[in-house]
Parts: sequence; C-alpha cells; structure tokens
Amino acid sequence: MPINIFSFFSGAGFLDLGFELTNFYKVVYVNEFHRPFNHIYRFARANMGIEEPIYGYFIGDVAQVLDKKNIKAFKRLMSQSKAENLTGIIGGPPCPDFSVAGKNRGQHGENGKLSGTYVSIICQSKPDFFLFENVKGLYRTAKHRAFFESLKEQLSNAGYYLTEQLINSIEYGAPQDRERIILIGISKKLATKLKIKSQKDFELKFDWESGKKYSRDVLTVPWPTHSTYNEKSITCIPNDVIEDLTVQYWWNKNNVLAHPNAKMYFQPRAGLTRFTSIEEGDVSKKCYKRLHRWRYSPTAAYGHNEVHIHPYLPRRISVAEALAIQSLPASFIIPEDVSLSDAFKTIGNGVPFLAAEGIAETLYKFLKENGYKD
Repeated sequence: MPINIFSFFSGAGFLDLGFELTNFYKVVYVNEFHRPFNHIYRFARANMGIEEPIYGYFIGDVAQVLDKKNIKAFKRLMSQSKAENLTGIIGGPPCPDFSVAGKNRGQHGENGKLSGTYVSIICQSKPDFFLFENVKGLYRTAKHRAFFESLKEQLSNAGYYLTEQLINSIEYGAPQDRERIILIGISKKLATKLKIKSQKDFELKFDWESGKKYSRDVLTVPWPTHSTYNEKSITCIPNDVIEDLTVQYWWNKNNVLAHPNAKMYFQPRAGLTRFTSIEEGDVSKKCYKRLHRWRYSPTAAYGHNEVHIHPYLPRRISVAEALAIQSLPASFIIPEDVSLSDAFKTIGNGVPFLAAEGIAETLYKFLKENGYKD
C-alpha cells in the first residue's frame, strides 16, 4: 500500500504530485486556504486520472485545525491513517515574510506565523514523518535562522529526528535556479521500530544526493548570457550547455504552443516597447526579465513586481510555458476559468515537480533501506 500523505498549504499541488507520481505515496487529506488554488488542484488531478483524497479537502485557515474541537478530530483522523499505513505530513507554509525579495517580516508577519502553526500541527498530531519546505531566507538570514532553529527544537522535543538541506531545484533536473530549505523529520517511535539510527543532536543520516541528477556545478557551465532580441528567430543550441536544463528544451518537451494553457498570458497595457528593447537573456532587473531560450530560468516568480518575458516573442510567458519551467508533466492543465493572477501566483508558489519527485524518492529509499516494508 502507498504511504499516506496529509498535505498542507497545497496550492495547485506540485509538491503533492511529485510524491504521488512516484507511486510510493497517496495523498489522503488536502488543506488550502484559497479556493481558486484548490479548484486548480482538483481540476488538474481529475484530468490526470488521480483519485480524490479519501479524507477530503479542508478549505480554510490552517490555524483552525488547532482549535480545541478541530485538533481532536484531526488527531483521530491521523491515528486512523497511521493504524492503516505509514503516514506523513508535507507542506510549505507561505514564505514572503522570510524572503528578502518579499515582505521580510519574519515570524511576526501574517504568513510567517503560519510556519509556527504548521509545526504545532505536526507536534500535536504526531505523524510518522513530515516535510517542511520554505525559502532560503529562513535558513540563511540571521534574524530568521533563529526562528528556524526554534522550530527545529520544538520538533525534536516532540519526538522527531531531523535532517535538512538547502537544495536547488536545478539539481533535480528542473530548468530553474531556485533554492529552498527542506527539513524532514522521522518520529523517534518509527525510528525505533525500523532501527533507524540518529547521529549527534538527533540528526538523521540521510543521503540527500541520491535523488539528484546534477550537482550545483551545472550553474557554472558557460551558459549564454545576452543575445540581441530578434523576434521569431531560430537559433542553434550552443556547445557545452546542458540541453535538458534549458527553457527551450522544456517548452519543446511539453509542446507549449499546443498546450491547453498556451493562450493564457497577460497582454501589455502600454505598447510593446519594453517587450522589444530588452535583450534575450537579460534578467538583471527585478522586473521585466527576458529569459534566454538556451539557459535555465531564474526562480519562477510571476507577481506584479517580477515579469518574465518570452525569449523571442514580444510578450510575457504563458501559463503553459510557466508550467514547463516548473517541470510539470504536459498533462497538468490549469482550468481556463481561473484568473491569470491566480494561475501565475500558484505556479510561482509551487515546488518544481522534479524537485518534489526527487525528494519523495529519496525519502522512500531511506525508509526502505532502514527496514520499511510496504
């Protein structure tokens, strides 16, 4: 039987899909606050033939789970799932409050508080394991790192062995330079049952490299920098670049021009000047970054303050093109009745599919090597 997964802050479900499509896990419970994101989640999975979660959807503020009545019900649900099969919680709390490029308000911001709420749910419901995903600012910024360490202390005190790594999605084969901190915890009860040994300070001996396709050295490959913008131009792939890490490779792979979301992109409000004057590959500014077809993308972020432009067409990239940059299968489709703002926001918020899949496979391999039997 697949391992049961309770998903929080699910968004459109890229992290969940990475776990599900390994066939080692089954998502049984989904939490998402924003209804349009959950609509995308359900539509995309129905289109891909994935069953709905057996414990249903909770559309609402995650803090409500901690209400006295609700947490009792949730703990009963968790106990029921654990009695049937190994069960984990996965999620990435909203992260603008830990991002230098975002609000940077830390643990006291409205989104920052959600990380503490997520950890409290884990500590009270006691899943067999958990995964926590967030921006690198929580890990690298001094004022946020102290909060991150306090969360780890809570989890350790609640009975978890921990392992963490700052990963880059490009290491897993996604065409994107995107760093994220991943924290994984295994309950000490499960560790005892499986004879998993911890290292010093309750740190798990976890092989993070086993699920990766590339090392970070791929970022130092002599990638092309700037090229003169030439509308509808055709260029050959340069020597020495890694083709399957390029934007163009993924657009070809997903046949983005024929994808159902191909026509979903923002139209310019004030002429085409900015869309024709920026060189291909110039991503130096915060806003209006023109991607290079034969290079990986910068972090997928598609809000009002960051516009990503097509390499050789005078427009923003489409929803189909953004999904490919997030390494989603071509079969992942966003419904057309969703606003462009919601579509691009949930794409930018999501964990690149190949990174999610690689981490899921690494976790499963760890459990199997330490005595877990299906």
